[in-house]
Amino acid sequence: MRIVVTGAAGFIGRMVVDALDKAETVMLNGVERRVSAILAVDIAAEPLAELAQGRSRVHPVAGGLLDAPVLTRIASDAPDLIIHLAAVVSGQAEADWDLGMSVNLQGTLALIEACRRMARPPVFIFSSSVAVFSCADNDTITEDTLPAPRSSYGTQKLMGELLVRDATRRGIVLGRSLRFPTISIRPGAPNRAASSFASGILREPMAGQPAVLPVGRELRLHLASPDKALDYTLRACALEQAQVGDNTTLTLPGITVTVGEMIDTLSALEGPEVAARISPEPDPAIAAIVTSWPGEILCPRARALGFEPNTGIAALIEEHRRRMEGTA
Repeated sequence: MRIVVTGAAGFIGRMVVDALDKAETVMLNGVERRVSAILAVDIAAEPLAELAQGRSRVHPVAGGLLDAPVLTRIASDAPDLIIHLAAVVSGQAEADWDLGMSVNLQGTLALIEACRRMARPPVFIFSSSVAVFSCADNDTITEDTLPAPRSSYGTQKLMGELLVRDATRRGIVLGRSLRFPTISIRPGAPNRAASSFASGILREPMAGQPAVLPVGRELRLHLASPDKALDYTLRACALEQAQVGDNTTLTLPGITVTVGEMIDTLSALEGPEVAARISPEPDPAIAAIVTSWPGEILCPRARALGFEPNTGIAALIEEHRRRMEGTA
């Protein structure tokens, strides 16, 4: 089985490539398949080369999805599975409309067009987001709530979902669009995602650094850990297309927790002196985006298909602690 992972140099991309490379076999569309090659695609050439180092089955391809040589390489490889993670994050997509449209929408369309050149449709995992939703006052919604994004990022992701759904209907791909919860605790440096604080207020204090809190303690978040994001991705690969059906979009479950509960749990697990490193600095621009996101999403369909959330915010903190100690 040949696999393509876009956005492979990102932190979830690296986790996916690592898990696939370590696996002898992977469940794909209900059948156990042996992994023969992984095409790792990203615009970040140096991290991509480091990812592929010492991995004979991982082949780095540096470039964007609007680069003709990259698309030709993907099409000629005729992969059985494409995991499309490449994206411009929410805050950056809001600040730069052209960049967000180019990467998040046109890049997805170009990748689907590459699939049209293939003799058989690959399983196509599209990384979407709960940012496609909006609601009044951080409310509770269900997976059947009509998407109504209030950000360019959410709009671009919703359009990508529709492209995947139509391409599946036309037999171009076997699509599964995954609306991921906000992922916390992300390793590495802060990024320009509007939700970046959801990791930063835990990650930075645990590393002995100060953190800024741009929103109020009462804000609720729909969260999943990095390990859970990987688990969700592999679970989506394993599903048979008949289980997905015509509705190729899955809203994934997460834990519901307030910012205040996150800080209080950090204090209880790591010590009050750690939580004291967080400084409230309200940011109206970030608050305007994240308060329109649902604080809780009920996802019975995804749960029935085997997608189960983390057990609570303490599990996310403990997972990050293991990662810091190199035992995750």
